[in-house]
Amino acid sequence: MLTAEPVATRPDFDISAVACRSDHTRWSPPEVHRGHRMVLVRHGRFRRRAAGVAADLDPTLGYLGTPGEEESFAHPGGGDRCTSISVTPALWRSLAGDEPGPVAGTLYVDPGLGLAHRRLLATARSGDVDYAVTEQLLGLLATAVTRTFLGPTPAAARPSAARDRALVAAAREAIAGDHPASRTLLSLAELLGVSPYRLSRAFPRELGVSLTHHRHHVRITRALDRLEAGEPSLATLATDLGYADQAHLTRTLRHHLGHTPTALRLLLKSAAE
Repeated sequence: MLTAEPVATRPDFDISAVACRSDHTRWSPPEVHRGHRMVLVRHGRFRRRAAGVAADLDPTLGYLGTPGEEESFAHPGGGDRCTSISVTPALWRSLAGDEPGPVAGTLYVDPGLGLAHRRLLATARSGDVDYAVTEQLLGLLATAVTRTFLGPTPAAARPSAARDRALVAAAREAIAGDHPASRTLLSLAELLGVSPYRLSRAFPRELGVSLTHHRHHVRITRALDRLEAGEPSLATLATDLGYADQAHLTRTLRHHLGHTPTALRLLLKSAAE
């Protein structure tokens, strides 16, 4: 029995938690997937056969699937749980370029990559899919690409400091001006004419903080302005600032400032008196 639950979904990517409760050694009928996928095992193990090559997959070994690839599976270990990530061709090309596919279909998952996998799932629970989850996902995919592709890829490119500086300045201006495209990392990258990963990596190189953290700081400043002015509705404030809901706003402010919005409103009111 196979079940899949959505973890984070956007038009450009889909992250799902897949659980298989089958227990059999025989290969399943061949199946073909149309998109680019990365599958990382969280618990248990299973077998995959593609291009005539079988691999034993567990938390230390995942795989990359390419469009049109025929694959079969066997589950001799009594079931497993894994994370399946599907991305659009455009997002995949932004990281891998026009390379036809990885040199090897399997991907060794060392402790660093395993931690990145866990962080992606934890970040998905925060509710910030359009920036935090997207940024974590891009980093995870870029690592997989650089480890499994030969030759130069967009994910491995190192732009000049001057280009990073100009890109970060343009992104900061769009975010500060609340440009509609700044609502998501992917749309912001499209506005600036660069790949999402390129935009994501420019911020820590130039400012020492991630793009997600910078956007958090801008929104927190706006939240404090509104709270200081006596904003009556926290739900409206959350919506206006692009948070998933009021709870997401509350978690963010508590994490960065150590206080809930209600407590901050009282603190700012008393400070003004």
